[in-house]
Amino acid sequence: MKNWYHSWVAAVRIARRDAWRSKGRSSLVLAMIALPILGVSAADLTLRSAELSTEQKLERSLGAADARMSGTGMGGVPIYQDPEGLGTMPVGSFEDKPWPEGPTDIKAAIPSGAKSLKDTNGSGKIRTKHGLLNTVIRELDGNDPMARGIMVLDRGRFPKKAGEVAATTRFLESSGLHVGSRVTARGLDTEFRIVGAYELPDALDSEEINALPGTFLAPLDKGLAAEGLPDSESSSSYLVNVGGDGFTWNMVMEANTKGVQVMSRAVALDPPADSEVPLYQEEGSNKYEESTAAKAAALAAVGTVVGLAMLEICLLAGPAFAVGARRSRRQLGLVGANGGDRRHIRAIVLSGGLVIGVAAAVVGTVLGLLLTFALQPVLEGYMGKRFGSFDIRPFELLGIALLAVLTGVLAAIVPAITASRQTVLASLTGRRGVRRSSRVLPVIGLIAAGLGAAITLYGAVATENVLIVAGGSALAELGVVALTPALVGLFGRTGRWLPLSPRLALRDAVRNRGRTAPAVAAVLAAVAGTVAVATYAASQDAQQRAEYRAQLPHGAVSVTVTEAGGRDVQAVRTAVQKNLPVDVRADVDRVVVGKLGCEPYSTEKGCGRYEIVVPKAQQCPLWGVEDVEQKFTVAERRKLAEDWRCKEPADYAEQDVVVAGPELLQALAITDPASVQALKNGRAVSFDKRNVETGKVGIRLITDQEKADRAVEEGKDAPGEVTSFAVHQAPETVRSYGVKLIVPPAVAKSAGLSTVAFGAYFSTGQQPSTEQKQRLAGALDQLATDVNLHIEEGYSSDNSIVLLALTVFAGLVTIGAAGIATGLAQTDAEPDLKTLAAVGAPPRVRRTLSGFQCGVVAAMGVVLGSAAGVLPAIGLRLTDRREQLKWYQEALDNGWGSGGPKPYVPIVIPWETLAALLIAVPLGAALLAALVTRSRTAVARRAAG
Repeated sequence: MKNWYHSWVAAVRIARRDAWRSKGRSSLVLAMIALPILGVSAADLTLRSAELSTEQKLERSLGAADARMSGTGMGGVPIYQDPEGLGTMPVGSFEDKPWPEGPTDIKAAIPSGAKSLKDTNGSGKIRTKHGLLNTVIRELDGNDPMARGIMVLDRGRFPKKAGEVAATTRFLESSGLHVGSRVTARGLDTEFRIVGAYELPDALDSEEINALPGTFLAPLDKGLAAEGLPDSESSSSYLVNVGGDGFTWNMVMEANTKGVQVMSRAVALDPPADSEVPLYQEEGSNKYEESTAAKAAALAAVGTVVGLAMLEICLLAGPAFAVGARRSRRQLGLVGANGGDRRHIRAIVLSGGLVIGVAAAVVGTVLGLLLTFALQPVLEGYMGKRFGSFDIRPFELLGIALLAVLTGVLAAIVPAITASRQTVLASLTGRRGVRRSSRVLPVIGLIAAGLGAAITLYGAVATENVLIVAGGSALAELGVVALTPALVGLFGRTGRWLPLSPRLALRDAVRNRGRTAPAVAAVLAAVAGTVAVATYAASQDAQQRAEYRAQLPHGAVSVTVTEAGGRDVQAVRTAVQKNLPVDVRADVDRVVVGKLGCEPYSTEKGCGRYEIVVPKAQQCPLWGVEDVEQKFTVAERRKLAEDWRCKEPADYAEQDVVVAGPELLQALAITDPASVQALKNGRAVSFDKRNVETGKVGIRLITDQEKADRAVEEGKDAPGEVTSFAVHQAPETVRSYGVKLIVPPAVAKSAGLSTVAFGAYFSTGQQPSTEQKQRLAGALDQLATDVNLHIEEGYSSDNSIVLLALTVFAGLVTIGAAGIATGLAQTDAEPDLKTLAAVGAPPRVRRTLSGFQCGVVAAMGVVLGSAAGVLPAIGLRLTDRREQLKWYQEALDNGWGSGGPKPYVPIVIPWETLAALLIAVPLGAALLAALVTRSRTAVARRAAG
């Protein structure tokens, strides 16, 4: 025991001294291990600090109150609730009667003698420096002690009297206002002064205004009063203080009998047993718990990420330890010459990994703590909420630190075994001997790569389990890693066609596969992950781009107004034309039934609606059928789904019928000559052939909506007058962006249709700029009317940022791994470089050789990683395709598809990312290595005999 202990102490001392003497190599390995530890420890500290305790959650939702009482919108019927006050359900069954609806009288449920504070939430449009901003409005007296903690004052004060408001800091940033500014709300003439700025600890990004009760929002029990914001819906709850033991579970259940939901501090801190919660006793309402399978999947995901990170570090750090052992071979030989055996040699090299691992653990953990503390405001802003506390978990940080130690030891295992196998004579003389490459490893790698590819394709095509695809991909990638030494040898055969410097670099990489292969494998792993994610993201992006349905042609603008019978439409049209680069303007009107002031789909008395008449023979047989599965077989449903009568258009428009001239076709980029000529000749144009019969289309004017609804329920046509007129049917290939029928104004007038101004469509010469949009918003704001404005900007993808980040990440790993391998190669081949200088090689040879050494490693890793990374992405996309086709087929079988578009699940290779990885990264790595390498070196003295 004593000898064992002292031998390890001596080994650690030797390793520590060797690490201190080789500061450059030690710092390199330490940084490789410490950086992931820094990231993981910082992430652990961030997540734990952001994770709120129950007391902190209650403080942010209840303030200093004992409970928050709120209505459920179920008309005050008795309810069951969970102890957290989040889930509710009404008492009794409502299968055969209407679901309860209506306001709840919360005041009636407040215990007698309790103090209460009303908290009302709504929204409204606030006039800002730039225009109008839709803002959350909260009416809660922030000066009341019960509200302490819900809103945190940043500067100024909370409002104390009428005419004062406070605002969140995010609202002030977005609006361009500040404390002391005056604001108004659309719909109110009163001007308010901002007296304070505050923040919501759980919602830092919230744009909110706080005022005293009754300032903006009309009382619920009185409806929308004149002083309240128009068209503003609000909800109220009450903060309650009861004293004593707080709001107990029995008090909560008593409030539930009156239809009131309660979040209680006392109950949340000391919840009742499940057997005492009536909600949990109801069938179909069980307590939510995360399933064991979900926990296992989460642990597996974390374990996989940690394992891959450790593998990456070991692949990069292993060669460094190998070179260190090789540089210390004389010292290790002396240990053997003085009686040390192989286990002592192994202990010394392993102690090197242990020393570096411990140092990396300390450095990474300390830097993680300091970095998280310094970046706390930035992290809170990114997450959108404040930390609960700076929560340090010593055991978790210790576990993370032990990973660093374990990684260092694991990285040193192979070099330790290799060093212990050298003879004392070879170590003292510096001879390396003849080393043969393993013949078994390439065979195992080839089998693993083929088996992994087969498993991946099988999982994608024959099963629905994504884990099979992921497992097969991982096995295939590990197989390629095992093949790396052999593949490096194959790359070496290309050296015969290369000039001197790249040929020397390639030959050196092949001769020292123990140093080259791990670096290539590390690059391979990083690039493979990047290519896999990039391929999957690019494929998803292509699918979403194909599924995106533009509402208008690119750059076109539509503006509609339904208020006040089109009174402000002309002013809105002029504002758009004045502030945007308009080419063509097409004014459109809409058909009204009843009073001219009726809005579309209004149920107001005196207002009706219209519908396009679809002839019986052209109606889809699946429409209006309740028992589709019973009346139609699966084969019939599939056949009908492909029937032209059952194919609904994918586009949506606010109005099926618009009254307009031929300019509308220009604005919608419709160039069909026959359609253009028809409108010029005063004929209507239809874009849905189901509506046309014998060259005519009919519009049914429904004046009594109640009778019409009853008729539809009975399977009959709605009663109403039908107006028919001649129509031209546009080709099916013409896209009308949701408009089904265009009626010229003269035709509408002769048919007796009542119309009012609706809006306009515009085509633009160029995409409107941000400044033009802001000016337009300001101009529309001055009209004090609700305007539906849409500017078609086309599909916008966020994946470009993701792909750029992945490319940068893979590039940094590639350059880092290649740089490490190059530095080790230079250290390992220092005698050869000095010999080159001694025989008269130009100084630039050293720099050129260094650049090509780095470029060779980067190029080999990127090529192999790109090939390995495509496989898992293809497997996952095939799985997605199979699953979406299955859903589509089920929809057709059930009669739900109605001829919807067949899923388009492409597999797209991100050639830009691959080009950057295959060309730019190796070239950049080579140039960087050449630039940082010194051209000259001193000629070494001859070693003493």
